[in-house]
Amino acid sequence: MRRLFSNAHRPLQQRLALLIASAVAGAVATTAVAAYFLTLLTVYDQLDNELVDVASIFSGRLVEDLENMGGIDPAALQAANTTIVLVRADNHVITGPGGQTTLEPGADELAIARTGMGWSSRTGPNTAGAPMRIVAVPLVDAGVQYALVLGRPLDPTLAILRTTGFALVLFGGLGATVAALSGYGIAKSGIQPIRKLSDAVASIAATNKLTPIEIQGDDEVADLGRSFNRMLKALDSSRERQRRLIADAGHELRTPLTSMRTNVELLVADERQGMLPEGARADILRDVAGQLGEFTTLVGDLVQLSREETVQAAPEPVDLRDVVENALERVRRRGPGIMWDVELDPLYLMGEPDALERAVTNLLDNAVKFSPPGGTIHVHLEGDRLRVSDQGPGIAEEDLPHVFERFYRSQHARTTPGSGLGLSIVAQTIQAHGGWVKAGRSAEGGAEFVARFPGSPTPPAVEPAEEAASE
Repeated sequence: MRRLFSNAHRPLQQRLALLIASAVAGAVATTAVAAYFLTLLTVYDQLDNELVDVASIFSGRLVEDLENMGGIDPAALQAANTTIVLVRADNHVITGPGGQTTLEPGADELAIARTGMGWSSRTGPNTAGAPMRIVAVPLVDAGVQYALVLGRPLDPTLAILRTTGFALVLFGGLGATVAALSGYGIAKSGIQPIRKLSDAVASIAATNKLTPIEIQGDDEVADLGRSFNRMLKALDSSRERQRRLIADAGHELRTPLTSMRTNVELLVADERQGMLPEGARADILRDVAGQLGEFTTLVGDLVQLSREETVQAAPEPVDLRDVVENALERVRRRGPGIMWDVELDPLYLMGEPDALERAVTNLLDNAVKFSPPGGTIHVHLEGDRLRVSDQGPGIAEEDLPHVFERFYRSQHARTTPGSGLGLSIVAQTIQAHGGWVKAGRSAEGGAEFVARFPGSPTPPAVEPAEEAASE
């Protein structure tokens, strides 16, 4: 049986059908056995009670005339299909009417005669070897103790039991067969959604098309199908983002690569022919160095965007003031003529310090890029909002919905250095930390970015294990 259901090569539908049929067959067999033995006990108990009742009727007549066995008519005993004998306490046996007996009293009947208490019943053979039900009750006559023993052949009773057993086996077998057929049908119906899911997976593997499957019902298999469809949707979205990123990256990488290739070819040609005028070689080298810097920045931005859109590293408690101050320290060196208005209130959250610092740095770099000489950049951290605003030309209304798109650059920004990925990284990082970022115009006419972070002005409680680790 164990090998039957543990065979991994057997189809699941067949295994389920066999399991259902075996379970029903086991239940039917258990019920049949219980019913048979319950019937057996009931029939024997009823037979014993009938013999005890007959004994109580005959005992009164026997006491009146024990020598003649109470004048009991042998024909009456034959009609009742009963045999009577008396067993005295000294094991002397008195035969029933007619002087013939087919009973063989035993120890149980002798014990009843000697104790004069209770009654006994058992199954035993008669003198011809046929099974009989034998009952003994106590009888006292003139101070002498007897056991009145009555016997009745068991052939009719055994015939009833055989018929009952045959019926139980027959109908139990029919029930198991019906259960097997029903189990096969149930298994086929239950496996159908799983088979559809398997066919969908095979179709996706063969065609590479992420087509959702049709879901029917509200059971566990339907939940599995809905989860599968959600996975397909997420996979399709991820594939689309990857395709768009590769296409955009290929377009953006082509320009600096083409320019560097042209400059390098000029340098190689000049090495062979000396065709460049004096000073042009140094200009080309500076141009190549600048292009390499832009290329390096672009590749770094692409690597950042290729990460998952959730926080993958183990988050840790972060004081956002430290993140902003570190980003300010880096950006101030890039805008030596810029004035800074900084106000930072405490804000603590769980996150990745490096990713947050890169996002804030990109916001500050964007403000520096478009600020006029001597302009002021305002950096305010109030509550759970970080505001960065400048005094530059601002963002045109038609550009506001697109500023966080990858590689999007407004008409005004196309002449400035950059890859068009900085603000995309800002939006992705803040969203990965459970916040959001919006772009708009400041009161001074420049650009203003407002980022909301899910945090608290009080530092989070540190677990004892974390304190020990930090020490």
